[in-house]
Amino acid sequence: CAASLNQSINQIAASRQKHTLPDLIYDYGALEPHISAEIMQLHHSKHHATYVNNLNVTEEKYQEALAKGDVTAQVALQPALKFNGGGHINHTIFWTNLSPNGGCEPQGELMEAIKRDFGSFQKMKDKMAAVTVAVQGSGWGWLGYDKESGRLRIAACANQDPLQGTTGLIPLLGIDVWEHAYYLQYKNVRPDYVKAIWNVINWENVQDRLHMAKKWGFLAVDSSLSEMHKLPNVGLNLKKSQGKYEQSLLPQGGEDEKEELLKKHWSRSTPMGKGTQR
Repeated sequence: CAASLNQSINQIAASRQKHTLPDLIYDYGALEPHISAEIMQLHHSKHHATYVNNLNVTEEKYQEALAKGDVTAQVALQPALKFNGGGHINHTIFWTNLSPNGGCEPQGELMEAIKRDFGSFQKMKDKMAAVTVAVQGSGWGWLGYDKESGRLRIAACANQDPLQGTTGLIPLLGIDVWEHAYYLQYKNVRPDYVKAIWNVINWENVQDRLHMAKKWGFLAVDSSLSEMHKLPNVGLNLKKSQGKYEQSLLPQGGEDEKEELLKKHWSRSTPMGKGTQR
């Protein structure tokens, strides 16, 4: 029985798809002047890629420890899983939270929820900025959805701790305040970076995340809108006009089919997140 179990575990480990670095749907320079092309290139192709690579290595080691029944090794690998898994989750959300056409005010149910829970859009921005700037060392500021109360909440997480795994809140909008996210451009003036990033926030993406969180109550991260063009029967229309991308979802079977596809593919995520698996 033990030999059979180990063989099954090894087969699962061998067939596991590796996490990959998600593509951006805009150029590295598309968010200028608010976030420089140099920062975006380093942040995405170097820092995020490192989290992805280290997560794959750590998961392989964990599967080996699991197959051997080595509980000590499994426990020892937990910090690396949390750090690199969280880094992959957080950045995968972050890229879709940004857009060269962002910066406008949110609309619809998102704006209604913001006014209900914070009093006004400006008050929400002020509170989230204050919490984010106040992060000691490295970490993230978040706007999240509390599925128990049905309300929006603002929270901060240290290092790469994932929001849902740490607080139970479903992440809607994250602001990365690790120095690699801003130092080359803003030096040590974190408040200026946080002030500038509002100009490129993709509120449509935040709205979609809120809709999915309310409807299904799970972490919508892996097959986010940046991955929609890879799903069957769904087109992601990307136009490049005057150096800026315009994004529009083109479901070929109506809203019901679109939501079913989103549910199917987004449901691969877990509170600790399994990252973008293809």
